[in-house]
Amino acid sequence: MSSNSDRVEIAHRTLRQAIIEQALKAGTKLPEDDIGQHFSMSRTLVRVVLSKLQAQGLVDTYHKRTATVAQPSLEEARDAFAVRRALEREVMKSVMKRWSPVIEKILREHVQEEEAAHAKGDVRLSTRLAGEFHLKLAELSGNALLERYLSELVSRCSLILAMYSRPHSSECAISEHSSLIGALKSGDLAVAEHLMDEHLSSVESRALIEEDLAVEPELGTILSRYTSRG
Repeated sequence: MSSNSDRVEIAHRTLRQAIIEQALKAGTKLPEDDIGQHFSMSRTLVRVVLSKLQAQGLVDTYHKRTATVAQPSLEEARDAFAVRRALEREVMKSVMKRWSPVIEKILREHVQEEEAAHAKGDVRLSTRLAGEFHLKLAELSGNALLERYLSELVSRCSLILAMYSRPHSSECAISEHSSLIGALKSGDLAVAEHLMDEHLSSVESRALIEEDLAVEPELGTILSRYTSRG
């Protein structure tokens, strides 16, 4: 029998991935009873999970009877990217100071995962890995507070892209990530920060309101895909 902390972690990871990979759309209701039944957990634990997701900007529970996947406005989206741009520059500075062959290996292996997902045509996995590249950078910065704040912003921006994104080639993002690694390795901070700014501007420019009239599957069906991943 898994512990309560294990259940919370599994449920949190599952819901976060489902939101970031756009399986759960903005505004989707997240009933406590349905989540509790799916993960065999109490409503108290479900609320812990939803609270963690709310802290990451992925779920809205404020004054609502039923939690929903957050729906940031375009103004909130612009603010999020503005703050993220500043934090990502700090990340590049910190990673460059700590640069080593080990760090390069970790980042290049991640880019290889992105390339493999792109080759398979797995759009949802490609989307998640693109965001996780930036989480890797934050983790390698050695600054726990910077990592925490950027993690929240990357999650929020991933949700924003799920809401306001135009079709694009993940190949572009992968090549941009490779260029960032090259700039870090060169030790040229000005170039590295410039490339990061350009990369984030490119990501932000994909924001475009699109109406999606497709009928979405039920919550349990979506979560089963992620639970089965083990």
